[in-house]
Amino acid sequence: MNDLAPLLTPQGRALLEEVRGTQPGDELAVATRLRRTHPAELVSAALGQARLRARAVAKFGAEDAGRMFFTPNGVEQSTRASVATYRARRFRELGITSLADLCCGIGGDAIALARAGIRVLAVDRDPATVAVARANAEALGLADLIDVQEADVADVDTASYDAVFVDPARRGGRGRIFDPEAYSPPLSWAIGAARKAPLAALKIAPGVPHEAIPEDAEAEWISDGGDVKEAVVWFGTTPGAVRATLLPGGHTLLGTGLPNPQVRPLGRYLYEPDGAVIRSHLVAEVARHVQGGLIDETIAYVTADALHPTPYATAYEITDQLPFNVKKLRALLREREVGILTVKKRGSAVEPEELRKKVKLQGPNSATVFLTRAAGAPVMLVGRPA
Repeated sequence: MNDLAPLLTPQGRALLEEVRGTQPGDELAVATRLRRTHPAELVSAALGQARLRARAVAKFGAEDAGRMFFTPNGVEQSTRASVATYRARRFRELGITSLADLCCGIGGDAIALARAGIRVLAVDRDPATVAVARANAEALGLADLIDVQEADVADVDTASYDAVFVDPARRGGRGRIFDPEAYSPPLSWAIGAARKAPLAALKIAPGVPHEAIPEDAEAEWISDGGDVKEAVVWFGTTPGAVRATLLPGGHTLLGTGLPNPQVRPLGRYLYEPDGAVIRSHLVAEVARHVQGGLIDETIAYVTADALHPTPYATAYEITDQLPFNVKKLRALLREREVGILTVKKRGSAVEPEELRKKVKLQGPNSATVFLTRAAGAPVMLVGRPA
């Protein structure tokens, strides 16, 4: 939808309320009924917006998603509200009161920043996206704190702002972009813009190689509910620092420069580090905390003899260690009457669903099996959450 204006009229807003909650299977009947009293284009726009709002609930929550406006790309690329809220809080704790949000998209980060009490200049060069960002600021009562402007970010003077935040577009006409210099704008430009500001943050893909992080920057990997969502490069904080932040709890693990953990025999417990910990190369910090080591030098599983609660890894009690052998695993699971099996893999080519079919589960009990390597050899580890 390129023209948001009809949906912002009283008639458009009333229609949006009327189609709220329309299920996909009911759309045709609803559209047919509404077109008797409303322009067909307006009905299509309202139903399209209702679909986007339904998709956005996972990122923004039902209350905000039900009031905001979206584009298809905006739903896909916008920052999850929990992550944006965490980052805005960190900006505020660093003393930031004004910020230039370059490549603001539909305004997800700008909204979180404004709610943290930060005055925001939100800039994007796409007219339709700018219209949506402006509508969102107004819909959520934040227009006094968010100034949305249509411009090329390279032309924006950020000198009067305490900080800069840049979220380059990482998707193009052919899908996800993996080369940072193919971002829009390129990562090198974003780094240059960040270095001109007293404090800055750049949102980048979590798969960024560590060698691409500038030496004068801090690197932070953020997960939410166990899923790694993004990496952030901070300027003006602690150069060279590395951290993993886990939401919703807000736990942050700081790197201390530990060497890689030693490989040791499997103990009673297996620890699966959070994805943000793995991406930030901080598995050694987890191993030290649980007094453990790696099961294999190339696998990010930590083993220990005792249970040490940590927010940075999920612990499993291991009951059996088998060489890779589906028949032996099937016999063991039948003996234990396992009907519910969670399959995790790391360093194995076997697909979990393929394994489930082969073991033919039956019974009231549950178990977790890890398809991995220990000391270089393929193994199956059977256990349960500790």
